[in-house]
Amino acid sequence: MHALLDQPETLGTFLAEHGQPPFRERQIWRWMFQRRAGDFQTMTDLPATLRDALAARFDIFGNRVLDHQRDDDGTEKLLLAMADDEQVECVLLRDEQQHRTACISTQVGCAMGCAFCATGLDGLRRNLASGEILGQLLRLAQLLPVEERLTHIVVMGMGEPLANLDALLPALQAASNSEGLGIGVRRITVSTVGLPAGIRRLAELDSPYHLAVSLHAADDELRNRLVPINRTTGVAAVIEATDDYFHATGRRVTFEYVLLGGLNDQPHHARRLADRLAGRPVMVNLIPLNPVPGLPYRAPSATDVRRFTELLERGGLNVQLRHRRGVSIDAACGQLRAKNR
Repeated sequence: MHALLDQPETLGTFLAEHGQPPFRERQIWRWMFQRRAGDFQTMTDLPATLRDALAARFDIFGNRVLDHQRDDDGTEKLLLAMADDEQVECVLLRDEQQHRTACISTQVGCAMGCAFCATGLDGLRRNLASGEILGQLLRLAQLLPVEERLTHIVVMGMGEPLANLDALLPALQAASNSEGLGIGVRRITVSTVGLPAGIRRLAELDSPYHLAVSLHAADDELRNRLVPINRTTGVAAVIEATDDYFHATGRRVTFEYVLLGGLNDQPHHARRLADRLAGRPVMVNLIPLNPVPGLPYRAPSATDVRRFTELLERGGLNVQLRHRRGVSIDAACGQLRAKNR
């Protein structure tokens, strides 16, 4: 059986071979993306014989659900198995503003090796295909009641998005298309550990999406420990690439900073970060750690978080504090996959 999202060009050929008019293809895509059909039999305006033939040949999602966890705050997390049994995670986030955000993965595992992240514990297995990225979005959309829809996408799941742009960008284009999920490009955020070449490629492509850079430390000594890839780049080169991105696109960059209790959350860390980013039209997104079992890092105290935030604001930076969500369901990236291996 073929994953339809992985080979979308085959649908037209298949329909022609079965004597179907061209408009059937648009009907099927509309059912999948806009009407959230979970199987071909629910596509009631298609002939029954065609539905049977589609079901025998294609799989809508290209994945199967291995685990589904729910938190009292409305967060839901799926562990999905791809056709080759490799596993990835995706998360549905709900908030009080009626945002329904899909957090999706781009790779099986990750090669970046961030010290506090469960995703990279087993290294990188492989890139995801465009269809496998889209399949996560369709699965998450299925979790919503009919009167709700996905409103935002954050590419902050497993893997380094800029290391798989050739698959990611077509998937996001389909998701933002009016014939797809119809999610506005300004509501899509691509997060990166900070690969200067990838950031500049996005700028050259005039990518319409928000860019978020996971910084976590303002000096090379500490960032080398937390983000090993920094040894080949350096903080200065990462920030310089984001400056180029802003000048090329005019879009403000967000810097993500995971607060690790006692390690990067003290006043001198905040002052150093404020100095590094001074004068830039950026947003700093502070994220208290979701602790990962087996890793020696803890969440920061509420006092340290408040003090860190105040020092950045005094330094003239725009700061947003991301509230921890999904704590009871292993919502930190890679936790559920690690538990199930």
